[in-house]
Amino acid sequence: MNFSFLWAIFGIGITLVFYALAGRIKRFKIAFLNPVLLAIVGIIVFLKIFDIPFEAYNKGGKILTYFLGPAVVALGAFFYEKYEELRKDLRLLTIAVVIGGICGVVSIVVFLLLLEMPMFLIQSLASKSVTTPIAIEITKNVGGIPDITAGIVIAVGVFGNVFGLYFLNKMGITNQRAIGAALGTAAHGIGTARAIEEGKIPGVYSGIAMCLNGIVTAIVTPVILHLLL
Repeated sequence: MNFSFLWAIFGIGITLVFYALAGRIKRFKIAFLNPVLLAIVGIIVFLKIFDIPFEAYNKGGKILTYFLGPAVVALGAFFYEKYEELRKDLRLLTIAVVIGGICGVVSIVVFLLLLEMPMFLIQSLASKSVTTPIAIEITKNVGGIPDITAGIVIAVGVFGNVFGLYFLNKMGITNQRAIGAALGTAAHGIGTARAIEEGKIPGVYSGIAMCLNGIVTAIVTPVILHLLL
């Protein structure tokens, strides 16, 4: 019997179950009760209680990770639907995302350098603000550790999903386009999920910002690491 196949089914199934349960808890409208965060914590606790190796669970996790790429591409449907409305802001949005993407890489690299963190950690965290499949490839290219990158990228996305809108509102930023662009640039796919909850316009701007930031970060990260290190 192919136990590897069974573990893959188990990994996918347990992930979907915990995410569905977390989605029900979200009805309480408490910021910390983020479905992604709750699902992650639930899965970790489950694996620890039943002493299940992460490698076994991840046979299914890798399959779900594969679908992150097509999910990102699928955001193009929103772009097509709102293209005429987006077109007039496309130049300004591109400039804002390029600046935001560069600042995101420079800030984390400089911060870690000031803390005298090891080189592998700097290389692994430089692409923290882009969606997981892109961040992992960037990390591989610059010599970091993809597993660290994946964990931090998810943490950044969850933080942006939970606190991003609150922070933007406190800063007096209420424009739907600006909110979408900020969430997509800083918190990638999970932030985009939050933007979509706010409406189609912030969802479209967030999706485009996420994609643009992925391109920008992939280009500038090796250059910035080379210059600063």
